[in-house]
Amino acid sequence: MPNVIGVRLRDSGRHHYVNPGSCGAKEGDAVIVSTSNGLEFAMVCEDTIDLPEDVLQKPLPHVLRLATASDYERIKSNADKEVQAFEVCKERIAAHKLDMKLVSVEYTFDNSKLIASFTSGGRVDFRALVKDLASIFKTRIELKQIGVRDEARKIGGVGSCGRHLCCSTFLYDFQPVSIRMAKEQSLSLNPTKISGVCGRLMCCLKYEQEQYEKSRKRLPRIGKDVITPQGRGTVTQVNALLETVTVRITNGEVTDLHSFTADQVQRIGQPTQRSQGKAKQDVAIELPDVSEQDEEFLGTPDFPDIDLCN
Repeated sequence: MPNVIGVRLRDSGRHHYVNPGSCGAKEGDAVIVSTSNGLEFAMVCEDTIDLPEDVLQKPLPHVLRLATASDYERIKSNADKEVQAFEVCKERIAAHKLDMKLVSVEYTFDNSKLIASFTSGGRVDFRALVKDLASIFKTRIELKQIGVRDEARKIGGVGSCGRHLCCSTFLYDFQPVSIRMAKEQSLSLNPTKISGVCGRLMCCLKYEQEQYEKSRKRLPRIGKDVITPQGRGTVTQVNALLETVTVRITNGEVTDLHSFTADQVQRIGQPTQRSQGKAKQDVAIELPDVSEQDEEFLGTPDFPDIDLCN
């Protein structure tokens, strides 16, 4: 398996694996990487690891050298040029009367290509625009259609939690997020409360999902009758993170609420540990894992990235 390191080509870019070469780059270093798009400035975000070849990009980009002070000056110069290029591209889009929203304009490190990202409600014929921009900037032009999640990643912002967006700070890739996660976490299904600034379900629903799935198997559901050390009662509240349940127990005319851990409650009809062990000795039957098939998403799906170049 080849040795690779993880890099991010932009501050909010995706995680890429590259050949570290012989420069000895480590996490936190700035490096110059040779890619299919030309030379790129990148930050090392993961030290050397071994990965199988079938999961790596082909051809595998490689590190040329560590970044120098002059490289940082070029990055600053490119940023100034991108501001001017953004206004020019925006003006030419309006002149061609195209139904597209310009999101960002980026130069590759060596200025060999200008990449303009945009969003649109459908397919756009921008061949005339590409020729127009190529005659203005005298370089290769690539127009890339992106989805609303990538738009939020590039623009950035502040989420409902008061912190900078996860996608524009530390998230390498977008993980699938479904409405089922909000249901299992007992969140309000109001789209305005569980959606991010991009209009899609918030990425942070994924963070605690694994713990909720584990707790769901151990804890009874709300409304179920259980047997507790205080007697039989009905579950009124479940805390999946602490793995505790609140049970309403009625003793005569007095009704009290008691809190118990998962090990202290016994579901009605659930076999005891002793009977469970005996059943395993008598017969071993593997039951299929049944999962809910409600992987619906709020809003319309993201458009796939389309790389088109002149």
